[in-house]
Amino acid sequence: MITWRPAAIVAAGTALLALTGVALGDAVNGSWLWLGAAILLTGVAILCVVDVLGAAPPRAMTLSRAGHQSLWLGDTGSVELVVRNGSDRPFVGRVRDAWVPSAGAYPTEQEVRVDPGRAVRLTTTVTPTRRGDRPAVRVTLRAYGPLRLAYRQTTRRAAEAMTPPWRLRVYPAFASRRILPEKVARLRILDGSVVTRGRGQGTEFDTLREYVIGDDVRSIDWRGSARRSDVVVRTWRPERDRRLVCVLDTGRTSAARIGDEPRLDAAMDAALLLASVAARADDRVDLLAVDTTVRASVTNVDKSTLLWRLVTAMAPLEPALVETDFGLVAGEVLRRERKRALVVLFTALEPGALGDGLLPVLPQLAAKHKIVVAAVHDPALSRLAQVQPDAGPDEVYAAASAQRTLAERERVAAALRHHGVEVVDAPADVFASRVTDHYLALKSTGRL
Repeated sequence: MITWRPAAIVAAGTALLALTGVALGDAVNGSWLWLGAAILLTGVAILCVVDVLGAAPPRAMTLSRAGHQSLWLGDTGSVELVVRNGSDRPFVGRVRDAWVPSAGAYPTEQEVRVDPGRAVRLTTTVTPTRRGDRPAVRVTLRAYGPLRLAYRQTTRRAAEAMTPPWRLRVYPAFASRRILPEKVARLRILDGSVVTRGRGQGTEFDTLREYVIGDDVRSIDWRGSARRSDVVVRTWRPERDRRLVCVLDTGRTSAARIGDEPRLDAAMDAALLLASVAARADDRVDLLAVDTTVRASVTNVDKSTLLWRLVTAMAPLEPALVETDFGLVAGEVLRRERKRALVVLFTALEPGALGDGLLPVLPQLAAKHKIVVAAVHDPALSRLAQVQPDAGPDEVYAAASAQRTLAERERVAAALRHHGVEVVDAPADVFASRVTDHYLALKSTGRL
């Protein structure tokens, strides 16, 4: 292949021959001009062939990679492409490292010179704009000849054996982790680390301690006092080792955009915050992602690796444009959870999806477990429902449509509450916080 230089040489030579013919007039025969042009083209072609033969063969280059293999959404990382020259000629040219657009890779092309037997490292900065697996697609190597009139080029796709495969896994952003310390502090107060523990519903025995003035005499453990020859009282704490199951609805309703992200991403953020707080409370957390089949499952995980396992399972999830099979959801929960558990279902409050799918299976599910339906809605919907005094016909119709949507959501929520299901319906900016607060409220009242 040739560069722009041969075309420029031919154009300049042709113009020079034409000017020479005009200046000499009749003294120069037209056939001599054609002969000069032919000689010019032949000379340029020969130079191009020689230049191609002098270029380093791109297939002699070996490639390898190093760098980040995982990132949180919104973070920036780097991936190195190592190009090693296995030929006996210097490689002078360009290397294009192509990624999928959502990987946010920059720069995509770089000028390089690699001497024989040497290697260079080309750094690509990646700032992903979507979670999931962001692969490197292909590497294009272009080697110029000594005169840069022509070049050799080869493209190696990620599926080929000579190209090192690289897949960057982008975890969910987990934006709500900024409020995790606040929720943990509330949990410590609830757990009795800050206030005096007292016996009540949803508590279990913790330890014995010495009696101090002001303690309830009903908490005195007389057998323990007799053994220690001192008065000791029992202390209590909220029950631990409860079961929490987070169910992500990955059906068609999860594809709706809430602000700048899909509803599924908002549900993931809330589930991660809820799971992090529940793990601090020594409760066991499981995860299910379901539409017409089980897309992800995390069960019986130690709390030290819980967050990593959850984000790893959530990262490749994408909304499926199918109707969620809530019968499958109920069957999976009942099959996996033999003991009573808190089941938090992240879905949408839509009459079509829940009325025909979830409501028929609720009785058998609610009879065994505590059910909470967590639904996120766009804050713009509430603003749109408000009619301004100077609103025109279009604004009035839009407000009426928004009010109807809100009324339908409330009817669905009322139907769920009628079946003993608790509902958390909150805008996206406070959704994760509201879901976690509801969990803490259930724990404080011993209703888990």
